[in-house]
Amino acid sequence: MREFILEPLSLDFMQQAIVMAVLLSVAAAVLSCFLVLRGWALMGDAISHAVLPGIVIAYASGLPVVLGAFAAGLFCSVATGYLSENSRLKEDTAMGIVFSGMFGLGILLFSVFKIDVHLHEILFGDILGVTWLDTLKTGAIALLACTVILLRRRDLMVLAFDPQHARTIGLPVTALHYGLLVILSIVIVAGLKAVGIILVISLLIAPGAIAYLLSDQFDAMLWVAVVIAVFSAILGVLLSFSLDSAPGPTIVLVLMAIFICTFILAPRHGLLHRFIAVRNARRPERG
Repeated sequence: MREFILEPLSLDFMQQAIVMAVLLSVAAAVLSCFLVLRGWALMGDAISHAVLPGIVIAYASGLPVVLGAFAAGLFCSVATGYLSENSRLKEDTAMGIVFSGMFGLGILLFSVFKIDVHLHEILFGDILGVTWLDTLKTGAIALLACTVILLRRRDLMVLAFDPQHARTIGLPVTALHYGLLVILSIVIVAGLKAVGIILVISLLIAPGAIAYLLSDQFDAMLWVAVVIAVFSAILGVLLSFSLDSAPGPTIVLVLMAIFICTFILAPRHGLLHRFIAVRNARRPERG
């Protein structure tokens, strides 16, 4: 166990990878709680796929990749909102159309421009190749996202549970709606270097889903999500070193293993608890 922890920590690139993973996981975990309560899992998936054309255009034009990805993600969220509000299409249908179209456009542009970046790196990230400058940028984005979310968490919580009530009491529902989408786009952009546009959705959903099964109070849910995300990030990176596997997928698999255990063993909402409760409820009937 000592070698499992100390050996990778003695290497500079592993230190960078762990710090990057922890910073990203904190921001993603805080945001994931609102996404789970709001029912926006598909929106996170949509934006994570839709940033691809922005990334390719930014690379081809010599612009910052963050700028291109953010612009594409923001366009996806605005286009989805416009389609759902101005047509008979439901929001999930509009999401599917927009993100699949933009993802296809991104693949096409990648083959046309032939940029000097491997598609695998964009899709799945390269956390072992990050620099301390990349880590600093991710830390700044994570700090910004967490600060905005926590400052407006009460308003966002009302919006998540009851949008009509939020509108009735005078909350700026439209501003909160698109503000949350902007933060979602920013966090996805922050995760590009670490886990890529495919795996970042797991970090944005799994911590909140696990915490939702373990807690009935929102503040506790936030803390549980952050602790689980940070633990999974550190363990995933350390395991990837020992197994000689890619860190991004390893982190995701750790999160999935925790989710499965939580789904079965959660004290109040787990499958085993519900099974025991149903069995106990049927005993008097038999007697």
